[in-house]
Amino acid sequence: MVRSEDERAARLLDAQTQAERLFDEIVRRSLIRPGLTEKGLNDAIFSLAEELFGFTNYWHKRIVRAGPNTLTPYSANPPNRTLGADDILFLDFGPIFDKWEADFGRTFVLGSDPFKKKLQRDVGVAFEEGKAYFNARPDITGRELFEYANGLATKYGWEFGGAMAGHLIGRFPHERIAGDKVTLYVHPDNDRPMRSLDERGHKRHWILEIHFVDRARRIGGFYEELLTV
Repeated sequence: MVRSEDERAARLLDAQTQAERLFDEIVRRSLIRPGLTEKGLNDAIFSLAEELFGFTNYWHKRIVRAGPNTLTPYSANPPNRTLGADDILFLDFGPIFDKWEADFGRTFVLGSDPFKKKLQRDVGVAFEEGKAYFNARPDITGRELFEYANGLATKYGWEFGGAMAGHLIGRFPHERIAGDKVTLYVHPDNDRPMRSLDERGHKRHWILEIHFVDRARRIGGFYEELLTV
């Protein structure tokens, strides 16, 4: 049983470390390559995670999106696409490690297109800026962080691609309110302080999602991980 806030944070960080290891192995094994479909890559990553960690459990749908599909938000289910030789894509996976959730997203670029490379860099830099902004404001609300994330998109010359910019995470299943897509999310209508305690009196832990898009070029980039640890 987890008895302290430090231990809860450590479990979440450990889950994220394992997710990062999975992504590192995806790169090391060159799983991302032209000619593979999004579904084919998704299935290959699923098999790799089972090989590395022996699990097959995810708390949300596994996302692989390439090219124009990178414009679409989480809720969409775009048609399966084949990766091109000069493509951009992102992965968004939510594996469960020893009953603790991870949520990890990264952008990858095949080829050398400078706009795609810039987008890949910008989402990572923007994440760090968003985390610093959160850490500097003890009473920050979900609305305030969402607005800041949108401002970062403008700062770097992109458009924010999501209807929210993050959500809660925790021991599976994390805290939920049926039908509520606002108060437990980094959402433009969420005026609750993000550091308020949960229904059990525990510190809430959050994921920050940075999704930048360029609709004219039909590309998007994505970066996500723990905000509060």
